[in-house]
Amino acid sequence: MTDRWHHGRAMAVDPDLAQRLLAGDKRALARAISLVEDDDPEGWELVREVYPRTGRAAVVGFTGPPGVGKSTLIGALTKSQREAGRDVAVLSIDPSSPFTRGALLGDRIRLSEHFLDRGVFIRSMANRGALGGLSEAALQAALLLDAAGRDDVFVETVGVGQAEIDIIDHADTVVLVLMPGSGDSIQALKAGVMEIPDVIVVNKADHPLTDTMIREIRGVLQLGPKLDWEIPVLTTEAAHGTGVDDLVEALREHREHIERAGTLSERRRRNLMNEVLALATARLRRRLEESVREDADVQQLLDEVVARRLDPASAAGSILEREDGNGS
Repeated sequence: MTDRWHHGRAMAVDPDLAQRLLAGDKRALARAISLVEDDDPEGWELVREVYPRTGRAAVVGFTGPPGVGKSTLIGALTKSQREAGRDVAVLSIDPSSPFTRGALLGDRIRLSEHFLDRGVFIRSMANRGALGGLSEAALQAALLLDAAGRDDVFVETVGVGQAEIDIIDHADTVVLVLMPGSGDSIQALKAGVMEIPDVIVVNKADHPLTDTMIREIRGVLQLGPKLDWEIPVLTTEAAHGTGVDDLVEALREHREHIERAGTLSERRRRNLMNEVLALATARLRRRLEESVREDADVQQLLDEVVARRLDPASAAGSILEREDGNGS
């Protein structure tokens, strides 16, 4: 099988598109992300060309159960950062239907007040990761936003699943957003998601159970390992902008902490290694699926598994041995 990413030939990329993207042109950025999302070779070549210009943006991941107000909080945070003169990009990773492969646009609607601001770029992307994690296209889109000169890139994961865990591998700072009085939030506390965040925000803090929830969060944190960074637990009412200044300050303090401690470069090294492995895994899986789909011997092997004459692990071993033999 021919692999478009490993044949060693540099594809022709519109030099004007690359230059306009590096200059921060929003239309060029939108076009570039569409190319990557459509799995167009030109998009991947464009990422290769602009990659040396990445690494400057502060990438903040926002995660947490549905309905806690992540989009509203990001909207309020975007407003604050724009007032401080910073260019912002928001990348919302939405769950997508396996049938329509469309992205939900509710989050873009909630960020609509920023649509006409030249210093804000907003994009929803369907999450097409094979195992429900962040997709290849989403990872590359974040790099393009960085290359385009955005000071802050806010990546929001929607829903609960592998993408929530994946975000730690692709952000400098991770914010977990919860809300009081929600069973989902308590489940997030218990499900190990609490190992992810650098900052915890309890949104919709006008709720009468806010104090109870904060006590529960602090109790869970005390059970965890002792860290050199004390995870702040903040309260916000994003719809009114309340507490957003405290979040801005917490993000700034965390950034300073990881830069001072040298852990920013360590995080990015780990993140980039994980990204390389994720891309390689996805492409190997795709290559394997394509090579075995029309292979009569493999189909017969699968029939043996269905008939319970051969176990799945043994069948997988046989397929891998065949692939090794074909590749040598």
